[in-house]
Amino acid sequence: MKKSLWLICLTLFIVIAGCSGKTEEPTKTAEQSGEAAQQQEAPKELTKVKVVLDWTPNTNHTGLYVARDKGFFKEQGLDVEIVQPGEGGADMMVAAGNAEFGVSYQENITLGRTHNVPIVSLAAIIQHNTSGFASPVDKNIKSPKDFEGKTYGGWGSPNEEAMLQSLMETEKADVKKVNNVSIGSADYFTATKSNIDFAWIYYAWTGVEAELRKEPMNMIYLKDYSSKLDYYTPVLATSEKMIAEKPDLVRAFVKGAAEGYEFAIQKPDEAADILIKAEPDLNADLVKASQKWLSPRYQDDAAAWGVQKRDVWVNYADWMTEHKLLTGTFDPDKAFTNDFLPKQ
Repeated sequence: MKKSLWLICLTLFIVIAGCSGKTEEPTKTAEQSGEAAQQQEAPKELTKVKVVLDWTPNTNHTGLYVARDKGFFKEQGLDVEIVQPGEGGADMMVAAGNAEFGVSYQENITLGRTHNVPIVSLAAIIQHNTSGFASPVDKNIKSPKDFEGKTYGGWGSPNEEAMLQSLMETEKADVKKVNNVSIGSADYFTATKSNIDFAWIYYAWTGVEAELRKEPMNMIYLKDYSSKLDYYTPVLATSEKMIAEKPDLVRAFVKGAAEGYEFAIQKPDEAADILIKAEPDLNADLVKASQKWLSPRYQDDAAAWGVQKRDVWVNYADWMTEHKLLTGTFDPDKAFTNDFLPKQ
């Protein structure tokens, strides 16, 4: 701002001095005129903001990288830094004001809101839940009933057993007949080659990787057995404070992100190249294949990318309450908003 003001004052001084003098100002060359115009049009200072990922970079995040590297955020006046989460995770960083925006999940926000965590979902990155229980085909697990007598490898969260129970109840199977163990930091491929029969995965990454490895799997999607489990995962989120104090900045960020994801929907191969260039340690073949699988699922059957439905938030909260995973009062209207999405 100071530089711009100084340039304006300098320009006015030159004009006034030229008008009051007795001698005519020398004619400027085209090159000199161009330089003067550039000086008068000082570059707009960008607002620095930080968006923290939920996990290591993957194709859930492609739209953010596209928006940054194709200049969509810059067009909105933003200089966006993409960072990976610290020990507290993305939600805590956003709630504490250590990052303006973050990648979260509906399940996290639903639980957090009942514990006074002031975080709000701004957009659904993927319209439908692409997660489920996967197993190598030789385990012969083709439906939830086949979980009986098998070993599930998870992380020991109450949500996991509740989801197993929900799916198994649809086929009158008994969740108590599942051997539920923790796999710690082991991935699906490592775990299922040892003592694990099936695990919870997101198909867009692990499932596609299995295809590339030529290790066929059976996939049981959560949403196919319960509409209440077709929740938004992942989502873009911010804090209540950001919405209250800097709504224009929030709107600018969401608009840039929307352009990034729309680009990835229309041009998955080019979008994958942008992610690969930004994160060269990623497996390029996996990124390409994952992007091809995921791009049409960002928006899917929604009217536009990012749109969230109140019923989806209510249904999942009801499911959590039914399984004694949610205590306290949950207000869906404070948990999400579509107000910052670009107008269609």
